[in-house]
Amino acid sequence: MGKKNNKPSGDSPSLEPQTVAESSIAPSTSTNKKKASTPTTPSTPQSSSSSSSALVICRNKHWRYISSFHGPWLQLPLEVLETLANANYYMPVPRPVDPAVFYDLVKIRKLVDHATDLAVRAASGVTSKALSNSLAGGAAHHMQQLGLGFGNNGGAKLSPERRFRMREQATQKLSHAYHIDEIASSVATMQSTSTLENVAGLVLQRAPSDPDANYVHFFHEKIPSRQLAECTDFRALDLIINHRPSECEPLRTRAIVRMFKEDFEGGAQDLTAALSVCRLQQTPHKPVAEEAMQPDRKVWRRRDNPPLDDKDQPSSLEAQLLFQRAGCYLTLACAHVPLALPVSPTERNGIAQNGTSSPSKEAVNGNSNLQEAEVETEEDKELNKRYLEMRKTVRLYAKRALRDYMEFCKHFHYSPNLPVEVSSDFSCQVNQATHRNKKYYSQPRHASQDPASPTGSSAPHIVYELAALFSATPPADLPPYPSTDLTSPGSVAAESAQTVTEVVTYHPLLTDALHSLLLCHALVQTSAKELQRHAYMVARLARLADGYPVFQASRSPGRADWIEVLRRAENWIELGSSWEALCAPAPLPTALSIGGGLAPNGSGSSSTNGSVPPTESEEDRKERMRQQAIIEALEDERVNDEASFKAAILARQRRAEADHQAGSMGFSNSSNSTNGAVAKRWAVDDGREYPILTERAEAVARWIREAPAGAGSGTSKRKKKSRNPKKQAEPERAENQVTCTA
Repeated sequence: MGKKNNKPSGDSPSLEPQTVAESSIAPSTSTNKKKASTPTTPSTPQSSSSSSSALVICRNKHWRYISSFHGPWLQLPLEVLETLANANYYMPVPRPVDPAVFYDLVKIRKLVDHATDLAVRAASGVTSKALSNSLAGGAAHHMQQLGLGFGNNGGAKLSPERRFRMREQATQKLSHAYHIDEIASSVATMQSTSTLENVAGLVLQRAPSDPDANYVHFFHEKIPSRQLAECTDFRALDLIINHRPSECEPLRTRAIVRMFKEDFEGGAQDLTAALSVCRLQQTPHKPVAEEAMQPDRKVWRRRDNPPLDDKDQPSSLEAQLLFQRAGCYLTLACAHVPLALPVSPTERNGIAQNGTSSPSKEAVNGNSNLQEAEVETEEDKELNKRYLEMRKTVRLYAKRALRDYMEFCKHFHYSPNLPVEVSSDFSCQVNQATHRNKKYYSQPRHASQDPASPTGSSAPHIVYELAALFSATPPADLPPYPSTDLTSPGSVAAESAQTVTEVVTYHPLLTDALHSLLLCHALVQTSAKELQRHAYMVARLARLADGYPVFQASRSPGRADWIEVLRRAENWIELGSSWEALCAPAPLPTALSIGGGLAPNGSGSSSTNGSVPPTESEEDRKERMRQQAIIEALEDERVNDEASFKAAILARQRRAEADHQAGSMGFSNSSNSTNGAVAKRWAVDDGREYPILTERAEAVARWIREAPAGAGSGTSKRKKKSRNPKKQAEPERAENQVTCTA
């Protein structure tokens, strides 16, 4: 296997996982690790002083994709969140939100809330009011409820042993939450009290080998900001893995740390081992038919849907592992691109000017003899052989990443003709659950409560797994996309009057996975025509992705890299519009009311009809762009000093100016033309990405421009098509297509 990368592997001496003070003063070998090109030198007093004054934060705040899990689920009452998860599960496939993720959010909220209560009570040293009331007991308890002064209103003091047991119990609950989903749990603990940050460390003072306390403390340990690779070792995780070899979650965490240390091969190995353990212990994923064709579900009333037991709730662990391993393989493929392509002429000229000319340059004179020419050709053959091997490696890792992303997409579903009343009924359930009152329990039956409603017995609709949409023989009964008008205001009324709509199951990482899938196809060198079809399919799904009612909009690194690749490769697949326009949010469907008229779905759907947005002066526009660039630069994790901050602002301003000029001449403003006429979806990507070119986007764009066709593919023979392809495609399509009754 070729060289992984030219960067430090991160095997530098690490720190004790239980000493926060030592972590905060650890010397940093490089201010900007990704851009470091010179060998590291021993730390100077200046570097140690700068690192000691660096911002110290918990380790879990460095986790990637944290912004994807932000949303109202953090603030909703727990009872409401449970009700919404139950309503989401009993919706027809495709469900609005992935039920595995939804139930994970409920469990994490329960665990974090209970752990917070225990940690706060242990820190205060007194029992809660409810506990002190229960301790009073008997007649005194009833007299105290009447306000007659009996009982200990201040709460009884806790013994040191009791406080330790409460902290130990809180640590166990937090460990369980991190086992379920460490990204969502990190977001939940960030929103909670700071008492949780120290609870595991206090338990470790008395029980240093406690695996739950070590696991939680690993996430909560304070380290210098943006120095996770330098200030993290594997001792705590190795201890947990050796103590509990049947758990795959610590392997997942260790793989993520390996990715931070740029050991992507080791991360892929850990994730592969975790997947093996997960599939041995976990029940297999239910096929679509079993989930969709549930008997008697269509006649259940909303209040009769029984809540699922924890053992019956679906798990998202396998999808987490597949997504992370696919990211490892994709990064490995991109890391081998510079090794698989010859040095460009500009770089070669730069090397020659620095006085390090290659032997081939020195041999090109009139005095070179035949022996030197033969040596040169032998060196060229060896070099070309090495390039060929690296190209095979690029394609191998890209194919592995593509396989995992396709397996990830099999967990989610899409329907081209879901009745509009079904999606509207879910919105009604959300509104009723979030505004609970007596009317909620005494109101007449509506929508899914009524067996005669469209939700109870409607015309059947077709459901596909997302992976089936990217197969060699895609479904032929999908609505045309892109249509001629895309999301123009004139098409809103026509779409509002439709009785069916396109729906896709939402997952917080789905948008990034879909765009990363396109990057994999570019590295595999899929034909431009087929890749164009896949790109239009991704745009179709991205415009439908909506995390209502629990997730808010988030940025996608995969989408940002794909946009940069399209720019650098000059739209080599010949898309008919800009990517921002293709992914413009689809108008919200509007159901027909009982009286036959259009019932608005969402707020403000008709309030802006005929309104004209106010004109903006040139100075105001530039000031708005500058302020927006500053905000985005502050949120960019790659900005770590003043120079990179200024460069980020300048790059964003230039990109915004270029988009404005292109929009004034062409079609790129089509995504903004509907903002004032259509109700906006809940969680959509506004296209505000990272305009700074990443190494991954640069590698993919260079591969598209410079890699020879069929690089490293060996033989390019395709399977012969049968004489009757329609009959051959029918069994394959039947496996991925299910006709459902809502």
